[in-house]
Amino acid sequence: MNIHEYQSKSLFQGAEIPVPEGRLALSVDEAVAAWAELQAPLVAVKAQVHIGGRGKAGGVKLARSEDEVREAAEAILGMDIKGHTVHRLWIEKGSDIAREAYLSVILDRTDKSIGFIASSEGGMDIEEVAESTPDKILRFGSNDYTFPEEEAAKAASELFGGEGVAGALDIMRKLFQLFLDKDLQLAEINPLVLTGDGNVIALDGKITIDDNALMRQPDLVDLRDLNEDNPAEIEAKEKGLAFIQLDGDIGCMVNGAGLAMATLDMIKLHGGDPANFLDVGGSSNPEKVVNAFRYILSEGRVKAVLINIFGGITRCDDIAKGILKAFETMEITVPVVVRLAGTNAEEGKALLQGSKLIPASTFSEAVKKTISLGKGEDA
Repeated sequence: MNIHEYQSKSLFQGAEIPVPEGRLALSVDEAVAAWAELQAPLVAVKAQVHIGGRGKAGGVKLARSEDEVREAAEAILGMDIKGHTVHRLWIEKGSDIAREAYLSVILDRTDKSIGFIASSEGGMDIEEVAESTPDKILRFGSNDYTFPEEEAAKAASELFGGEGVAGALDIMRKLFQLFLDKDLQLAEINPLVLTGDGNVIALDGKITIDDNALMRQPDLVDLRDLNEDNPAEIEAKEKGLAFIQLDGDIGCMVNGAGLAMATLDMIKLHGGDPANFLDVGGSSNPEKVVNAFRYILSEGRVKAVLINIFGGITRCDDIAKGILKAFETMEITVPVVVRLAGTNAEEGKALLQGSKLIPASTFSEAVKKTISLGKGEDA
């Protein structure tokens, strides 16, 4: 679960990580009122969206007067930033920036650790830094839940040196503890700033919370902004489906998260591009399959659908009944390839005989047929 910058900074404050003073605004008038309360010669008017690159998109503007704040708020509210509409603004006191750095704590599945990523080259172009000058990216971590004091001290020295070392190291300790305490997957500060008077502060903040740990974090549940979530994904979850939209054109309906991920990988391996992740779960019924088709086809760019079912708890005949019901109640014009294996697979295949569906015996065959049909080629 992602949260907004202002919410991340609230968690930072709770962990005693210094941040600039700011106010939330949901309208132009509230933005102006926030500016008046802050009484600062310079403020930043910042779009609150769950996407990076807002600065380059014009979603962050500096203002020095009431008129400039109003003008900035009018320009940013309602702005579309990479498919995200701006509904909230964070009005923040300007900072005297001497140096910028990058700092994050992540769940590093590759190293099975809680990992730090740091760079003396912070700011909007950190992705370019990582690609063009990877030697400027520092990586270290902990696989025993203890703070890596020695490596962190070296990193703090690399980031700022001199009077900024103590502040940077203190923030690293607190960010690490916040990560543990709140079951986070990502805690990012970009930029981490050394000010002209020698203080180190979090000028920006991005936090991702582990959804599976929310039962342990009831105070974080209300931080979810449903305006930032995909409506179809939210609705699908309420109907017992794990659905995530992707950018491709091969629709996927699979049972089990592991098989679903393997299916996406296999599609990419054979030159296709998946349009979604969709796990119908382990106790599917025909109605769930009908709903799954609705979500898969909702974007209108799917050129073929792959149904890949390995029945354990899931019964293949239930899946087959759902597929047939979907064809009866919906106009499905794209080719659909079906691979059924496991519990009641033969019964499921028998139900589908004589239908418009294209059968496949193996995983690889099913993927190849779906990709070919999606390209308008013969299977």
